[in-house]
Amino acid sequence: MKLLHKDIEKDSAGQVTLMPDEAEDMWHTYNLLQVGDSLRASTIRKVQTESVTGSVGSSRVRVTLTLCVETIDFDSHACQLRVKGTNLEENQYVKMGAYHTIELELNRKFTLAKKSWDSIVLDRIEQACDATQKADVAAVVMQEGLANLVLVTPAMTLLRAKVEVTIPRKRRGSCTQHEKALERFYEAVMQAILRHINFDVVKCMLVASPGFVKDQFITYLYKEAVRQDNKVLLENRPKFMLVHSSSGHKYSLKEILCDPTVTSRLSDTKAASEVRALEDFYKMLQHEPDRAFYGVAHVEKAADVLAVDTLLISDILFRHQDVPTRSRYVRLVDNVKDNGGNVRIFSSLHVSGEQLTQLSGVAAILRFPIADLSEPEDDSSSDDD
Repeated sequence: MKLLHKDIEKDSAGQVTLMPDEAEDMWHTYNLLQVGDSLRASTIRKVQTESVTGSVGSSRVRVTLTLCVETIDFDSHACQLRVKGTNLEENQYVKMGAYHTIELELNRKFTLAKKSWDSIVLDRIEQACDATQKADVAAVVMQEGLANLVLVTPAMTLLRAKVEVTIPRKRRGSCTQHEKALERFYEAVMQAILRHINFDVVKCMLVASPGFVKDQFITYLYKEAVRQDNKVLLENRPKFMLVHSSSGHKYSLKEILCDPTVTSRLSDTKAASEVRALEDFYKMLQHEPDRAFYGVAHVEKAADVLAVDTLLISDILFRHQDVPTRSRYVRLVDNVKDNGGNVRIFSSLHVSGEQLTQLSGVAAILRFPIADLSEPEDDSSSDDD
């Protein structure tokens, strides 16, 4: 993402002009947009024209519109973002107040204006425009006949390819069919890696499986790389790392990212740090439950007494349509930061973010135990009745 223009201050009106230059930028933009914002962008409009003879025709023209945002639709698989709203500036093709849908495009700038810019949104712009935060980890999670090729970016976990091949069982006295099917499977996985992985960006390629599937695949991969003289695979051999997983399904990714050898290799990536933070929370919840809280009300009380050491919060909460509710989460984050705590904003499109969402999207590791906050919140009010 490129920041072309910025005219805003925290908690006041203003606007930014941004240009998305890769698919993940659409996810960042989705998190920046809120209902009621003003979005100015170039789009295609179908217009009807009438000739002097009275015949009616239609053509597609490119126009620049400014919409008051009403609905935001993000397709996480295609990384496409559509915004619907009413036109704020009349032109020859679109009347004031008319509805239109803009599909934001890569390498086309847009201007976003808000009545109030909070710290979360400003941080999101910084993160999106930080060139160091790119998709530098890839993983292929596999078992016999099934492989999921995943790109782990700072903001999301993208499924790039799913390979499924039926592998017949070994028969007594003959393994030919089994071995041929395995070879077809390994070939399909290798082609998926070559097609979807940019080794100029990816720093580490994790290969995970139960048993010896990963080892057999790597042996096949480099035998073929040598035979075909594939320089991409041969030059990037040090980036491949073998890891154990319990299955070839996508959910095994969390288990892989928890592996100590993996976390030390990926210590500078956001995804690994999120997984570590969530693991630390669960350990604290098990061993010192008075220092591990979840749920916004309990975490807010802990923050008010300066007890929060690390706040874990899902980005899904900052997309809440109710402004006071969204502001409540922003205040919580600002409160923890102002008092020297660490804040981890989890992406709801990461496996760790999905897990945090099950804990209401908010959790905290405390500096010191607070026993009485663990009691049900309604106890005090029921005593007063």
